[in-house]
Amino acid sequence: MVVNFADKIVVGLAGVPITRALKLTPEQFGLLGSSFFFLFSISAVAVGFLVNRVATRWVLLVLALIWAVAQFPMVGEVSFTTLLICRIILGAGEGPAFSVAAHAIYKWFPDDRRTLPTAILSQGSAFGVILAVPALNWIIVNHSWHYAFGALGIVGLMWAAAWLALGKEGPLVPTAAAAAAEPRIPYARLLTSRTFVGCVVATFGAFWAMSLGLTWFTTYIVAGLGFSQHDAGLISILPWVFGAAIVLCTGAVSQALTTRGVSTRLARGVLGSLPLIAGGVILLTLPLIDSPGLRIAALVVGSGLCGSIYVVCPPMIAEFAPVSQRGAAIAIYGALYTLAGIVAPLVMGAVVQGAAAPNDGYLLGYMINGAVMIGAGLLGLLLLWPNTERARLLNAAAPAAVGLRTPA
Repeated sequence: MVVNFADKIVVGLAGVPITRALKLTPEQFGLLGSSFFFLFSISAVAVGFLVNRVATRWVLLVLALIWAVAQFPMVGEVSFTTLLICRIILGAGEGPAFSVAAHAIYKWFPDDRRTLPTAILSQGSAFGVILAVPALNWIIVNHSWHYAFGALGIVGLMWAAAWLALGKEGPLVPTAAAAAAEPRIPYARLLTSRTFVGCVVATFGAFWAMSLGLTWFTTYIVAGLGFSQHDAGLISILPWVFGAAIVLCTGAVSQALTTRGVSTRLARGVLGSLPLIAGGVILLTLPLIDSPGLRIAALVVGSGLCGSIYVVCPPMIAEFAPVSQRGAAIAIYGALYTLAGIVAPLVMGAVVQGAAAPNDGYLLGYMINGAVMIGAGLLGLLLLWPNTERARLLNAAAPAAVGLRTPA
């Protein structure tokens, strides 16, 4: 996940020099940010069904090779179209990454021990940015944004070699007999269950903020607030540092609560939803803040709070999805909430381009982000009931199964 998010952040980090070199409008840059997600969801679903049957070790290896190879065309002179196509290919390779990785680590930890490992896995995103931004920004400032892409390609190949040597499957894999005995839930019922829908909606709101952080945050710091590229690179780390602390705290608190017998409705559902609402409220206050430093602080805290939902949703889905369907269920969840990555950068680009002054457009774009987060958090509070979801699904399936066995 460190490599995965370093790959994601590079376009946002180099947004200003890329825009100048390729003479892009705000709408074109928004399209570039969104293009990463064009095949993201489709590949996530396809690979999610694949990992129900294929070892995650090999799937992650192939995905990482795709990430690495997709970076190298940008080392030389490149057109907007080529950059767009490479980002689409990269998104197709990275779409299934978190879902497959979560499915892989759940083969090592039972249900009541999964929240903290999920939090640590999620922190690959933060550390990917924290570690990559200073190095990539140094390359961008002192050499060229082209070489930043090349460096990421080399790192991706190095990780693939290490994973080939060290990666293994966990022991918590059901036998064929156990898998056959486990009740299956029709996907139509599984994917329309209220907790699954709640996870998708809540994380959609969080990912709206993340996709703006990946694409527009550094550009706003430079073009909207007037900081230099060097300073903006350092500032760009702050949301991820704060988010890392939030995610790790959420994972530790949630796991402590579940091991003490607190229902997962509270220890996961409520604990993940409330920070979304609080973060959205903070973003709505941005127009009331005049100081650039305080605006950055509000963006850091408001966007960082939404990280809690990433920790609790995969374990909630794993609570009620049968093991034989878990990989696909988590992948489909990821495919749906990451659709925010297509919409959010485009919305911000359109708002900035249509505003009387760019700074007004940025503020409106972040206020829209805040409203989305509040709505997503409120729906999460309403819908997330993982502690009773499996029983509801199995009870709903039982009459249908009895009806099939009843003679006409």
